[in-house]
Amino acid sequence: MTRNSLIWIATLGSALLLGGAFAFQYFGGLIPCVLCIYQRWPHGVAILIGLLALRSRGPVLPLLGMIAAAVTAGIGFYHAGVELGWFAGLATCTVDTLQGIGGGDLLNMDVTVGKPVRCDAVPWAMLGVSMAGWNGIISAGLAVIWGLAARKN
Repeated sequence: MTRNSLIWIATLGSALLLGGAFAFQYFGGLIPCVLCIYQRWPHGVAILIGLLALRSRGPVLPLLGMIAAAVTAGIGFYHAGVELGWFAGLATCTVDTLQGIGGGDLLNMDVTVGKPVRCDAVPWAMLGVSMAGWNGIISAGLAVIWGLAARKN
């Protein structure tokens, strides 16, 4: 495979994972927790890096793409560990959707306040693996693809 084809695969992989997360949120009604949001940012960075890397040469941008994919994989594996009870979640994992809500809002019947989204709850799973786990697995594969692209100058 060529360098650019590997970059396209890695970039589209991040775009599909990010698009899937947004689809689950906006069409499936699954509100993301803090760790879910943290997993999205590196995908956005990887997409931007991929678009830039297609227009340049050298290993630097693919290596940065590999780092971005590895970061989201790490967050995904950590999040899956929180869901499995292996790790403690972040302190903000149980109150993030209440940020910006004042005490008066909580007592106001006209204001809709969402429930806190827990990082240790599994809202969706396939083959026994949660969304966070799938993100970790697939993103680790994307990191390998980025690494292969970096080796092709």
